Amino acid sequence: MFNPQLTVFVCVADCGSFTKAAEKLFISSTAIMKQINALEAHLNLKLLTRSPQGVHLTPAGDCIYKDAKFLFDYSQRSIENARLALNAQDKTFCVGTSMLNPAKPFMDLWYKVSPAFPDYKLHLVPFEDNHEGILSEIAQLGRKFDFLLAVCDSKLWLNQCNMLPLGRYKKMCAVSRNHRLAQKKRLKISDLYGETLMMVKQGDSEINDIIRGDLVQNHPAIQIEDTPQFYDISVFNRCAETNKVLLILECWQDIHPALISIPVEWEYYSLYGLLYAENPPDDVAKFVSQVSDSFLT
Repeated sequence: MFNPQLTVFVCVADCGSFTKAAEKLFISSTAIMKQINALEAHLNLKLLTRSPQGVHLTPAGDCIYKDAKFLFDYSQRSIENARLALNAQDKTFCVGTSMLNPAKPFMDLWYKVSPAFPDYKLHLVPFEDNHEGILSEIAQLGRKFDFLLAVCDSKLWLNQCNMLPLGRYKKMCAVSRNHRLAQKKRLKISDLYGETLMMVKQGDSEINDIIRGDLVQNHPAIQIEDTPQFYDISVFNRCAETNKVLLILECWQDIHPALISIPVEWEYYSLYGLLYAENPPDDVAKFVSQVSDSFLT
């Protein structure tokens, strides 16, 4: 409904600093500054003054800020009116889908419980697996989409939504097709000695922290390289391009055509499940209850 750079601009103005705005929007300070620079170049206006004490609106920036706030409010009312008009005709569940979190597994849930929702339709909402922006997407549960079926052992994700666990995926390793381990059908941990294992940095995933602790204490011959907190396609590209080993999940075996996924002789898994808003509307709560009764009893 409006230039997304305005959202960044208003957030910076409200927060008074690039750093605080970056934390609020779950993107880097560098990305924030690029967005502001691009907006100023597009408008050919100086909107903010920078100083060690923070950022401040210029007179032109103050004018744009006030009009942007009005535009946001007007846009939100327009969207709400459109949704009311849509709901007057039919009822829809919106389901998020991305490369790493496809909507296809959700369909197994839908076909089993859809008789309880005869008037409902499904609408797929694509989003990007971007490690800088994924938290802002998860925060949209209940607004941008109603459900997301995903692997989730992230404390940061679960701070922003509810999760109904449905199963688990085994932890595996991926290597490039010309890697020395690519022909193996199954890996022992000792096969990884001398290799660099890429995995998410410590602190957000309990199971990944357990794996890291085991490797550091008992298998020091394996070097660990931190990836961004959340995987996106750039992580898989780096594995393919550097001849390193990547810790993945069995559900991601076909994500990158240049990588081979190999089971490992360990018992490490991550849970997957149905993600939904912290305070879901009645129909979403009913759907979750139906899934729970149908699949978990």
